[in-house]
Amino acid sequence: MVHPITAGLDGSPESLAATDWAAREAQCRRAPLRLIHAWMLPPQTARTAQAPEMRKLWAQEALEHAKARVLATYPEVPVSTELLPETAVEALPAQGAASEMLVLGSHGRGAMGGFLLGSVGLRVLALSTNPVVMVRRDDGKRTGSHTGDVVVGIQDPPESAAPIEFAFASAAAHGVGVGAVRAWAPAPLFAYSLPSRPPHDETRSSEPGERDRGRLAEAVELWREKYPDVPVTERVEHGHAAEVLLGAASQAGLMVVGRPINRPTVGPRLGHVAHALLHHAACPVAVVPHP
Repeated sequence: MVHPITAGLDGSPESLAATDWAAREAQCRRAPLRLIHAWMLPPQTARTAQAPEMRKLWAQEALEHAKARVLATYPEVPVSTELLPETAVEALPAQGAASEMLVLGSHGRGAMGGFLLGSVGLRVLALSTNPVVMVRRDDGKRTGSHTGDVVVGIQDPPESAAPIEFAFASAAAHGVGVGAVRAWAPAPLFAYSLPSRPPHDETRSSEPGERDRGRLAEAVELWREKYPDVPVTERVEHGHAAEVLLGAASQAGLMVVGRPINRPTVGPRLGHVAHALLHHAACPVAVVPHP
């Protein structure tokens, strides 16, 4: 069964850019496209907003405009629309759960507006159980199109399996390669607690980053076999993960990063690496939940 790709609209130019990106993705994956608009507002916001009837009418017109825009460019993509009498935080994670991915618009870089404003976009990302792709407006014809490889940040197996699989499937659909990137940083020489092992351990490699290269190769091995036609570049770079991945994203068509979903003690949240990429990466960012 082919699951739909779902794009959430909020009336912003960024959500139209997300719709365009989702339509291209649906075409490449031969999947149907769903356009949804959750038009209800939280009680604290609704009191000072337009009347509900006007918001609903405006949302319906936005859906129809987006559908016509997609069909004019991608007539072969099956498109459906749905108006949802819920808030974005209520509706979007649930709709994304029944989809191949959820695609939303983002201003990024701390600008105002769009789904990433305040806690709304971050809560949707943190609550979603399927991949969420955040897309900004087209700047220099980069955003929204695969002008480079799909770059994926590699964690230790098996935590990295879901993001890697998403990256390979995306690359295969677009006929591009995968850039598998892992950051490493040496342990500090001094700490406030006693080290768990002696400073010199013969079981550890003396080559900086060699263990990380082995873990990276192990992480992508299965997916190399499953997608033999997808070229793969493996890179281990010294530095903090957010810094390394932001550098890699500068030439990427899509950046893929994982997010743990089992954090019962702190509740649903995004990690600092995903947060940095969402605000500063120069390409669309896919956040892929994993156990």
